[in-house]
Amino acid sequence: MARALQLAAHGLYTTSPNPRVGCVIVRDERVIGEGWHERAGTPHAEIHALQAAGEAARGATVYVTLEPCSHHGRTPPCAEALIQAGVARVVAAMSDPNPLVAGGGISMLTLAGIQAEIGLMEAEARALNPGFISRMTRQRPWVRLKTASTLDGKTALANGASQWITGEAARADVQRLRARACAILTGSGTVLADNPRMNVRDLDIGRQPLRVVVDSTLHTPADAAILPALIACHHADPAARAALEQAGAEVIALPGTDGRVDLAALLTLLAQRGVNELHVEAGAALNGALLAAGLVDEWVAYMAPMAVGDAARGLFAHPALTSLADAARFSLSDVRQVGGDLRLTLLPA
Repeated sequence: MARALQLAAHGLYTTSPNPRVGCVIVRDERVIGEGWHERAGTPHAEIHALQAAGEAARGATVYVTLEPCSHHGRTPPCAEALIQAGVARVVAAMSDPNPLVAGGGISMLTLAGIQAEIGLMEAEARALNPGFISRMTRQRPWVRLKTASTLDGKTALANGASQWITGEAARADVQRLRARACAILTGSGTVLADNPRMNVRDLDIGRQPLRVVVDSTLHTPADAAILPALIACHHADPAARAALEQAGAEVIALPGTDGRVDLAALLTLLAQRGVNELHVEAGAALNGALLAAGLVDEWVAYMAPMAVGDAARGLFAHPALTSLADAARFSLSDVRQVGGDLRLTLLPA
């Protein structure tokens, strides 16, 4: 199963909106076939492994990181393929959270007389697919917030200068985070201040994540580098909307309170479009709004060993607290040095 998990990770950047899955087939304590799901619409991990094993798969044991599918999607059910191959035993790391499967694959195998087990290295398998699990169980993507700051929590000087706070190694690491995401989210303030492309560079993953801008009043210029993108607004000025749509943007009004975009509705919309992992690179306003709404699932904080003082810009725009009991709290999931900087991975406590 550990090898199957390694294989599944090969699809980290390419399988969306499908989950990352690996499979290993063993007979007489020898690996006879292995495979992983490479991208949506292509054969699943079990099919690749069965093709590698050939006739030797009959009577073998199959280790797969996700319950074999039992429904017809873009490809036929993997559970049926395993039955037809005559395998004797299937060990799955976790149940498929997709309601179209959700135990159906295991049941199909059991009814066919195949010994089927589930739960081996489940935590590791779940860690590979937080977005797919979130989309299937919560109907919203897994929201990963990335920040880059100084040790005193500042993202830019008071005059807006911010390039570069973190070093080259940290910036390359961020490209890998972008690459695994289905969509990248930012705010109109960042677009106006930095005119970013918000795309994946230096990694050939065969696709680009959907780019999404939260822009309540449609201030995004029609020549912004981030276009084409999905732009979520509170209300759409007809002229501004027409200019953006002509430039390739898709504009959707999602009115919330106080003239702001309904962020929860935006996440629901993105999930409906198959977004598993949403990568956020934004300014203090959008960061603060996501945090206040309880929509941050993971925070990846890069910290450079420098201090710039209290006049510089902070990470989160948030109303002043009167008690530490009201603070948003996180637990450390991972701490490591990336080049000359520190990377903290945090989960809501």
